[in-house]
Amino acid sequence: MRLFLVRHAEAAPGEPDELRPLTTAGRAVARDLGERLVTEQPDAVVSSPLLRARETAEQIARAAGLTPETDDRLAPGATAEDVQAAVAGRGATVIAVGHQPDWSASTLDLTGRERDFAPGAVQEIHL
Repeated sequence: MRLFLVRHAEAAPGEPDELRPLTTAGRAVARDLGERLVTEQPDAVVSSPLLRARETAEQIARAAGLTPETDDRLAPGATAEDVQAAVAGRGATVIAVGHQPDWSASTLDLTGRERDFAPGAVQEIHL
């Protein structure tokens, strides 16, 4: 499986944390991610249930003609095992949208390589 870990695009500050939307710039980055990642021909787009991740996933999925799905296992605190369980059985190429520092820790656990994820960053992993 080809897995693309995507950190949600830039979110507005505020409370409650789980309802923070993308900023205008964040929405533009999410649209650009969709245009870029559609070339990878994803089979599925799955995201954390937090609003900023869902909004990022919606833009990516729309570009690919897919319907994004949410999975509670990708909420903040997700581990590499959570990620693997959330994407299992979703196809040969899956895009997962989540959070930092979870994506850095998961990338290290799954590949042995360190990677920092700025908002909107992408890392391809082969499982």
